[in-house]
Amino acid sequence: MKKNRLGSSDLYVSEIGLGCMSLGTEEKPAERLIHAALERGINFLDTADLYDAGRNEEIVGKALKGRRGDVVLATKVGNRRIPGKEGWSWDPSKAYIKTAVKDSLRRLQTDYIDLYQLHGGTLDDPIDETIEAFEELKQEGVIRYYGISSIRPNVIREYVQRSNIVSVMSQYSILDRRPEEEVLPLLAEHGISVVARGPVASGVLAETGEGKAGKGYLDYGPEELLDIRRKLEAFIRPDRTMSQTAIRYSLGHPAVAAAIPGASSLDQLIHNADSAAAPVLSPEELEQIRGISRPNVYTAHR
Repeated sequence: MKKNRLGSSDLYVSEIGLGCMSLGTEEKPAERLIHAALERGINFLDTADLYDAGRNEEIVGKALKGRRGDVVLATKVGNRRIPGKEGWSWDPSKAYIKTAVKDSLRRLQTDYIDLYQLHGGTLDDPIDETIEAFEELKQEGVIRYYGISSIRPNVIREYVQRSNIVSVMSQYSILDRRPEEEVLPLLAEHGISVVARGPVASGVLAETGEGKAGKGYLDYGPEELLDIRRKLEAFIRPDRTMSQTAIRYSLGHPAVAAAIPGASSLDQLIHNADSAAAPVLSPEELEQIRGISRPNVYTAHR
């Protein structure tokens, strides 16, 4: 499995990571998936304190017992559960981040986090205070590096200019090409890596994705999605399926260090991991694929 350097850090992540959100809440099946990922060379695991109200972090922590040094472990912060209040509240304050990290460390059964990410962000946040929290945690040795998970170009721009982030996690796929105009060039210029989530577009670009196409995706309608799926068949080879083609597309931009498809079954996990051995898309193929999808742009997050 090829490993790429994450931004300016000394972290080297497998180009195919594991998005842990889809592992479920049953401990044994989830642990089997994590161990299978490690056996196939995946060393980059991404979770969040938000997933299943912390249960996901607990499962990841148990699965990594005795193998902590084998992985680059990423989690996220910023969504706070307030007793008596339904749902989650956004809290990027320094006080909350420095409290929440202790809970994540306990659930993950580790004394450090490789990549701690702000799980969202707005221009109304106390950004300097948020950055200060991450910098202090880094100095304390509690986290090694930090990044943000965001699809908002203006928020990303602020962190690029004001912080030492090494990565930005953002949704990026053949069907969601919004980062290509503003985000990817900016991050490439500053040596900050992209972690591409959603490379298979919620399963629309999977082998069995026809049914999911019927629900639409972003601003694509069902018929348009089915047409794109038909056209993508031209890029399928005996050693590269449709979903693997989609994952390779997300990895096609030099700013992208890793793609993190989720997996809820062993077959899915193996198929995703095998994307690492699938032929990379040539510049000509990348250009042709861009010709059958839309260069959609951000409208609400500028």
